[in-house]
Amino acid sequence: MRSTSVSSARAPAFILALATLLGTASCTTLAAPPGPAAASPASTTATPPDTSDPVDGFRAWIAGFSQDALKAGISRATIAATLGKARWLPQVIELDRAQPEFVRPVWQYLDGAVSLQRILAGKAQHQIYAKAIDDAAQRYGVPASILIAIWGVESSYGAHFGSFRTVDALATLAYDGRRRDWAKSELLAALTIVDKGLMSADRLIGSWAGAMGHTQFLPSVYLKYAVDVTGDGKPDIWASVPDVMASTANFLAQSGWRPSEPWGVEVRLPAAFDYSRAELNVRQDSDAWAVQGVRAMNGQPLPLMQSASILTPAGANGPAVMVGNNFRVLLLYNSSTNYALAVSLLARQIDGDPGLLAPWPRQLKTLSRSDIEALQSALNRLGMDAGEVDGVVGPATRAGLRRYQASQGLIADGYPTQALLQRLLQQAKAATS
Repeated sequence: MRSTSVSSARAPAFILALATLLGTASCTTLAAPPGPAAASPASTTATPPDTSDPVDGFRAWIAGFSQDALKAGISRATIAATLGKARWLPQVIELDRAQPEFVRPVWQYLDGAVSLQRILAGKAQHQIYAKAIDDAAQRYGVPASILIAIWGVESSYGAHFGSFRTVDALATLAYDGRRRDWAKSELLAALTIVDKGLMSADRLIGSWAGAMGHTQFLPSVYLKYAVDVTGDGKPDIWASVPDVMASTANFLAQSGWRPSEPWGVEVRLPAAFDYSRAELNVRQDSDAWAVQGVRAMNGQPLPLMQSASILTPAGANGPAVMVGNNFRVLLLYNSSTNYALAVSLLARQIDGDPGLLAPWPRQLKTLSRSDIEALQSALNRLGMDAGEVDGVVGPATRAGLRRYQASQGLIADGYPTQALLQRLLQQAKAATS
């Protein structure tokens, strides 16, 4: 990857283009300090130019996007202060395109996300910021422990919320990322934040993907949900814990959080449970699950929950949880079920309750993405319809695997293992030889 340094010999053409666009507004070189959703501004028409030099291409793209920003109502002064200093970050593209070969099992993810250290730190943060956290919880009807857990999982309580300048990161992704239209929309939202005087561009700091502050709000989410508790007119999700807690609680509340329901409960499934029903899109009230033999792991009656689902993240050999509306709200924050489970379990243990009681099948070997692709291909060759061969275990892959397991007289839980992979490969080979 080329260096991102900008030579003085190259800079004038870009500077002249922006200076012409911005009229009398000041314009500087690209050099700059290192560095969930509102109705998004209209998508821009700027497209990456045909160039083999990403730095030159980025400069030209910025000039074009600046015109679109002007048409969207962003002031010349804001464009000069933001896009005029925007810098191409090849590391962002590398991170955007990186796909780990080995996909961590859920228990490995939870080991890190819900560690004893993070539990203890969450309890300590609650003591330190009790008023800010409890005020937000009471005002919006979201448990304090959920707010603390999101804070812990998103940024380790503010220790690691990223050091990328948001405008730089989003401009880089809009120019050469996988989701350019999305990044353009978020970039315009970031410019809007600056243009409204809510925060200066240099204060917009976060992850390589554009999420900002203690609880990682995207710019569009900030515009719609961020709350100013301190009364200075500027919701500060970088330095004000009261603003952070209120903003996070406001997002959850407006996304449909139900104060009357828990996120879920660990359950014990009946022996003849149909694992094809262990999907988020299979929903019924907790009373109906109880009639079908589902029991709370702690021996207590199932909590009252509407439209509850059963999840078995590690198949029949691991824990089972019944989750409801509030778990699905957490999925609006981050669409990963592992993430929502981590937040839920961290909150539970910050409250002093135990984690999951059923053990994880830690003896199972991890499957790589290529292993999963091989499994999907074998299922498709055997007529089990696992959907697209993409190395991702989604509903279609689980459904195909369940069909195969049922055909073999196995428990049809849809959970992929090395043993199942080897069995599938042998049968697929025999079927095509």
